[in-house]
Amino acid sequence: MSKAIYIAAIESDSGKSLVSLGLLRMMLTKSSKVGYFRPIINEAIDSTIDNHTKTAISYFNLGLDYNDCYAYKQSEVVELLSEGKTDDVIQTVIEKYKKLEAKFDYVLVEGTDFSGEGGFTELDVNLMIAKNLGIPALIVGSGNGKKKKDFINTMQLTYKSFIAKEVDVIGIIANKIEVDEVGYIQTELQKSFPKNLQIDIVPIVDFLAFPTVKEVVQALNGRVLFGEQFLDNAIGSYSTGAMQLRNYLTRIKENALVVTPGDRADIILGALQANASSNYPKIAGIILTGTILPEESIIKLIEGVQSTVPIISVDGGTFNISNKIGAVKSKIYSTHNKKILLSLDTFDKYVNAEGLTNILTSYQSDRLTPNMFQYNLLQKARKNKKHIVLPEGNDDRIIKAAARLQLLNIVDLTLLGDKNTIELKCNQLGLQIDLNKINILNPDNSIHNDAFIKTLYEARKHKGMTEIAAKDLVTDVSYYGTLMILNGLADGMVSGAVHTTMHTIKPSLQLIKTKPGVSVVSSVFFMCLSDRVSVMGDCAVNPNPNAEQLAEIAISSAQSAEAFGIEARIAMLSYSSGSSGKGEEVEKVRKATEIVRNLNPQLKIEGPIQYDAAVDMSVAKTKMPDSKVAGQASVLIFPDLNTGNNTYKAIQRETGALAIGPMLQGLNKPVNDLSRGCTVDDIFNTVLLTAIQAHQE
Repeated sequence: MSKAIYIAAIESDSGKSLVSLGLLRMMLTKSSKVGYFRPIINEAIDSTIDNHTKTAISYFNLGLDYNDCYAYKQSEVVELLSEGKTDDVIQTVIEKYKKLEAKFDYVLVEGTDFSGEGGFTELDVNLMIAKNLGIPALIVGSGNGKKKKDFINTMQLTYKSFIAKEVDVIGIIANKIEVDEVGYIQTELQKSFPKNLQIDIVPIVDFLAFPTVKEVVQALNGRVLFGEQFLDNAIGSYSTGAMQLRNYLTRIKENALVVTPGDRADIILGALQANASSNYPKIAGIILTGTILPEESIIKLIEGVQSTVPIISVDGGTFNISNKIGAVKSKIYSTHNKKILLSLDTFDKYVNAEGLTNILTSYQSDRLTPNMFQYNLLQKARKNKKHIVLPEGNDDRIIKAAARLQLLNIVDLTLLGDKNTIELKCNQLGLQIDLNKINILNPDNSIHNDAFIKTLYEARKHKGMTEIAAKDLVTDVSYYGTLMILNGLADGMVSGAVHTTMHTIKPSLQLIKTKPGVSVVSSVFFMCLSDRVSVMGDCAVNPNPNAEQLAEIAISSAQSAEAFGIEARIAMLSYSSGSSGKGEEVEKVRKATEIVRNLNPQLKIEGPIQYDAAVDMSVAKTKMPDSKVAGQASVLIFPDLNTGNNTYKAIQRETGALAIGPMLQGLNKPVNDLSRGCTVDDIFNTVLLTAIQAHQE
């Protein structure tokens, strides 16, 4: 996994371009394989390409395709969010980022820079993306034009927002700070933030803070009349030349942009003379409004003057143009070498790059968001394509899930049922599905029946199975699907949308059997909460396991968690925490905990422990302050089916969490049971789990 950092600005015009350029160069000193990614880009009026992305790619020769460096345009995200398609946005961002992560040692991710439409969502969008990518953030804020206390408060609130959403912040950069306020800002920030947080203060640099004449020309779609080679002049201020020259000259400031009607020859010539005079400030440029050009004699006079002042003609009245100039913000373009070099030099002077490098290099995170978990499921299943049989092929939900799976080409599928019936249902549901790419078998008249009858009879004759009974059972979809696995025609099975749990798993217990050393088949749900993924077991199979069985369920659940990228920290749940409680049920949990510790000393486990102490750090510090599991448990083992099943359903319904599963543990081959109230998403996700299990087996 590459080292990545997320630059998040607290507002537009924060100067994060300077920071991103500096960080890219810092990363390039550590490796030549550096990637750059902007989840959401701005849409320039006069270009189809985001300037900042182009600057990063071209200046550092990153060798990246422009289209690989972003996921969405701003307007696209605003529309999707307004339609409630947040998960779609996140999944696409993760997918694009992961492709870069796989190629590069370091990846710089630059957060949103909304302006106008969608700007009010900027902080939420940054939080959402940084959290789901699982990378640390560097917060950049601008003090320009703010009161000192207001700026400190804004930085604090932003930091707390990131921490509240469980996004790690490795540093903050206070940018564009007035030189005489640097010391105060430094002191106040150090008092306001944790001591281990890197804090850097970057003073305002006029040339970087002010737009250039070129940026104004582009914003106004102006026509350059003179001095094209001086368009990089920085604008320190602008003023309208509408009064008499003698009065206007007293109002000119350093690096002023003069805005005047094109027929005001006195102002034009006076400004040029002021620029040449040692008694007046320098002029950055002259904007001629009203589409009026100076008279020919004036043009001739200007042509003969050696001047560093560019003169530009624009459409529009003076007042209107002045307002537009006031809205132009300084940007760094790929052609602005002077700005880029000054940005890099400023970063080197004021930002502790070595400190950031050390933090980034040593950074580790075990956080796993629901969206990242689902993305990982998809990629793992796709990487090792398996064959899954779905016995309930006539069910609408099964057919819809099969259509999605076939479209994404994640697994090979067999549907059990009548082909004509399935085809008719596909047409009625309006599904785009290529049934030629899905294997459809009817257990009533399958070519495999004779072989399956023989297999079933041989496997169960010691239990009194007759060939006639075997012939009847083979046409049962659960037995047929299980026999496909047993005969190597499928790698796993998913059923239960129509049938009971016992109907689904009984053939598996009889034919596939349990793994060596496993005495009990159990289940887990992957509970995808808003900020984490928890493994919950057993919520579907065993009504009242004894201590030995409970210990086995805990070990199997920990192995399942680790297999799916979740660090196992096991909480053996009960109605009391630690040694305080007494009673038969709590003693069972206590005994099961000791069995696990004896069998697997390396596992992190705590029990008995109450649910709140297991998942809430503030409660854990009170009830079990010395525990390495309390407050951060990732594997939650319930003492009985009644508690587990009701708890997972209550959490799912009350929080809107996604429950993926149940996934059965302990069988030699994966067979998973669906709830009869399952959705298409449930089926889709359970098929992915089953395919991954099949690969692990």
